[in-house]
Amino acid sequence: MSHAGIFITLEGVEGAGKSTAVAGVAAWFSQRGCVVECSREPGGTPLAESMRQILLTPTAEALAEPAELMLLFAARAQHVAHRIKPALAAGKVLICDRFTDSSRAYQGAGRGMDQSLIETLATAAEQGLEPNLTLLLDLPVAEGLARAAARRGLSAHDRFERESADFFERIRAEFLHLAAQHPRFAVIDAAAPLVAVQAQIHAVLQARFPLIAALPLGAHHG
Repeated sequence: MSHAGIFITLEGVEGAGKSTAVAGVAAWFSQRGCVVECSREPGGTPLAESMRQILLTPTAEALAEPAELMLLFAARAQHVAHRIKPALAAGKVLICDRFTDSSRAYQGAGRGMDQSLIETLATAAEQGLEPNLTLLLDLPVAEGLARAAARRGLSAHDRFERESADFFERIRAEFLHLAAQHPRFAVIDAAAPLVAVQAQIHAVLQARFPLIAALPLGAHHG
């Protein structure tokens, strides 16, 4: 395996099964001897995780939309500089639950914020970084929200889970729009049974990373 590193992101609405998919992608690469790190956004470094707490915890003082957007990108800038870039420089596979496409979908389409401002902040935070592959776990919003509610049980909603179904419909539409525009995306039918979702993901990984797919399972490659 080359030491360029591989950066994979997973996107989708609430309840799409990103956490399970991240683990599946990590296992696929690990079985072929790749060194894998898994991370998430917002978060991924101690400082960025502190910002995550601010972003997700409902408080009496409402978080202004521009503050939300800039906090997300501040956390992303830390994550890129102190976690993602070092991992890629070391030749690792870094798999991230959400990245900039979530800001385009949630803050841009969901909240109706200025997309050109989002792209300006993205340029500053990403420092030239772009995912090698983005897996979009797509499923109907109602199904995703029902899954998220079942998983959460009686625990409190975070700030984003309190939003309306219309908010998430705009987000889903934007994710699909982004996927149609950018070849780095692969759309996965996340409404399918788990085994079928995993099979779709494995097929994409084999097609996108044929040299790694050809490696013998269980061997270690430096």
